[in-house]
Amino acid sequence: MRVVIAEDNALMRDGMAALLTDHEVSVVATVADAAGLVAAVDTHRPDVAIVDVRMPPTFTDEGVRAAIAIRAAHPAVGVLVFSQWVETVYAHQLLRDHPERVGYLLKDRIVSTAAFLDALHRIADGGVALDPEVIRQLLSAPTVDAGLARLTAREREILALVAEGRSNTAIAADLHLASRSVEKHVTAIFTKLDLPPTTEDHRRVRAVLRFLDAQPR
Repeated sequence: MRVVIAEDNALMRDGMAALLTDHEVSVVATVADAAGLVAAVDTHRPDVAIVDVRMPPTFTDEGVRAAIAIRAAHPAVGVLVFSQWVETVYAHQLLRDHPERVGYLLKDRIVSTAAFLDALHRIADGGVALDPEVIRQLLSAPTVDAGLARLTAREREILALVAEGRSNTAIAADLHLASRSVEKHVTAIFTKLDLPPTTEDHRRVRAVLRFLDAQPR
């Protein structure tokens, strides 16, 4: 896997690059600002760009805005937003417009190298990786979607885990349920949200986006 790292903190940037290199991930470029990130992605076309939210010059939202621009210009390039901050408006836009090859993790909640690498590989393979706190903030407001209103509390709980990129097997282990029970809940979620099977089946992601679309902007 080939990655670009965009992080203004030099120690964090160099440490992340060294860590990934030690785990056979090719770091093709490291940059300190959003302009450098866009240029590096244009040049190297990595599998994933790892992006901090707040970078020079204003240290507000340059990184996540660059992430949205990268996904629009290069759909094959995955984006992992890796930050201390949850920018809900931009996170919603990123997920709504590009519901695959995207992740949003919080720096102070990563508990292991394995979890971080798993998220990177999941994104590179076309999946989604979201921190539970990101999900909580995005889904905290009441929903007015009629399909969502039909979901039970258990179905909402499972849908939140789906949003984190968990497989049915992993969800079953987390909730101490039988795999067949989780499969039935997921099928019920799709049915209640009117999401029939398609030839390009992204129903798991689209179900999560229904939650996000119901939130006030």
